[in-house]
Amino acid sequence: MSEKATALLLNPGGYDPRQFDPETRRLLRATIEWFEQRGKRKLVEDYHDRTFYADFIEFAGKEGLFSTFLTPGANAEGDPDKRWDTARVAALSEILGFYGLNYWYPWQVTILGLGPVWQSANEAARKRAADSLAAGGVAAFGLSEKEHGADIYSSDLVLTPDGAGGYRANGSKYYIGNGNCARTVSVFGRIDGVEGPDQYVFFYADSEHPNYHVVKNVVPSQMYVAEFKLDDYPVSEEDILHVGAEAFSAALNTVNIGKFNLCFGGIGMSTHSLYEAITHAHNRVLYGKKVTEFPHVRREFVEAYARLIAMKLFSDRAVDYFRSANPDDRRYLLFNPITKMKVTTEAQKVIGLVADVVAAKGFEADTYLAMSKNDIDGLPKLEGTVAVNLALIAKFVPAYLFAPQAYEPVPTRTDAADDEFLFRQGPARGLSKVRFHDWREAYAKASAIPNVARFTEQAEALVKLFTDAAPDEAQQQDIDFGLALTELFTLVVYGQLVLEQAEITGIETEVVDQIFAILVQDFSATAVELHGKSSSTEAQQALALASIRKPVVDAARFDHVWSLVRDLSGAYAMNP
Repeated sequence: MSEKATALLLNPGGYDPRQFDPETRRLLRATIEWFEQRGKRKLVEDYHDRTFYADFIEFAGKEGLFSTFLTPGANAEGDPDKRWDTARVAALSEILGFYGLNYWYPWQVTILGLGPVWQSANEAARKRAADSLAAGGVAAFGLSEKEHGADIYSSDLVLTPDGAGGYRANGSKYYIGNGNCARTVSVFGRIDGVEGPDQYVFFYADSEHPNYHVVKNVVPSQMYVAEFKLDDYPVSEEDILHVGAEAFSAALNTVNIGKFNLCFGGIGMSTHSLYEAITHAHNRVLYGKKVTEFPHVRREFVEAYARLIAMKLFSDRAVDYFRSANPDDRRYLLFNPITKMKVTTEAQKVIGLVADVVAAKGFEADTYLAMSKNDIDGLPKLEGTVAVNLALIAKFVPAYLFAPQAYEPVPTRTDAADDEFLFRQGPARGLSKVRFHDWREAYAKASAIPNVARFTEQAEALVKLFTDAAPDEAQQQDIDFGLALTELFTLVVYGQLVLEQAEITGIETEVVDQIFAILVQDFSATAVELHGKSSSTEAQQALALASIRKPVVDAARFDHVWSLVRDLSGAYAMNP
């Protein structure tokens, strides 16, 4: 069996991430070992009983997991193992997603809660957060509110000057993960009596303070997603993290950092679901045949596998751009919302495909799939909905498609380096000025692959649509029209990074061709959707229809990829 594509998939059996340093390898393996020794029975029982994951937080604290992975070098006090290293953050996100969204979630919201702190120049607050992590603590991101969601222009949490150089905070926050137990809570609010950007503030709070009141868990889950209320909570100068426009940027830049991990959580969930589904289906006989002998079942498995490999390729390559970012190279600002928007929706599709195959089995309480089916829809809605991230992606269209700039090739980044730029991203503006390397280069290198060539025709058709029938002013205000157009653009960017990483890792041509067969279909389906939009013009409709293609069919290629999926049967089963 050719293993280059399959080797990308996380398999806890014999897992050894040799690209990392010894302590990182130890902690990643220790995390897997904790889940495997704990076993599947305990995993699913706690899920269905909605048991709070206190034992996982205790394990992470005892091992120094969050402290080692989430303390930047500037606050590591000389510990060489502590740094903010996006490559290993991504690896742990994938492992935690593999064992369930409920274990990925406290890690994710700790990342968000630390964002405003590590961006702050408040050394006392930074040390306090580092010490809390070292003691096994977690963090929370106190941004959203019940009435306003994440609309930070409309915060009702208000700080009133106390006349002694500090403030009293009053108000509530809603949908705050870890809000019941976090010793580091970054809270966003506004200062009473101040207008304009100067009113915004981020401050440090502690869930154990007597003026911090946990109201309830707002979700029926193992996760504790809190509503909390501050009643005359004292905020001193030492608690202030950011004020004014800086606080506003800290909120957006924190989401930039945190949203990146959603894709890896989705990859982990999809991978575990695929193992379980293929093992069940390939060993089940119906009507005298193995389930996997039915053509529609093989098609669904091949599609799920190809989508999952593409998710992994794109996300791993995006890590490199994230880690290599600097003030003169902010390409990650496009790739980041795509990891969030595209990869998480792809995870929905993968889990939906394998759930269709196993049918009733996927509802059984002792399966991982029953958990992942229930939880996967949450990922695309966290850290900005799909629509919000598509609207963000749209800002990059002109520079990406029409104004390429030469850059030195970005290397693979698994080195043990501190990604300190993430905490000095600067003002959250100027997205339209971000420049990109020529997207056509990756497609040209792979032009001998039939479905890459066919997809390239579609990408050029999109360029023609923007050139010959660009959206008019009214259409630019029509979000429904714009989302379909941006979805087409997203596919072009997605394919580019898939090809870059496929070349780097030497993925077999058959798998790349199968991936692009799916992208051709996806592009065609979205082109039909664009054609049907109420505001589309005749010229746009004609160009949309002209971009529709059928993928190149190759039975031998399909059979090869199916063999890779088939060989996953029995490759992994969680310790009972």
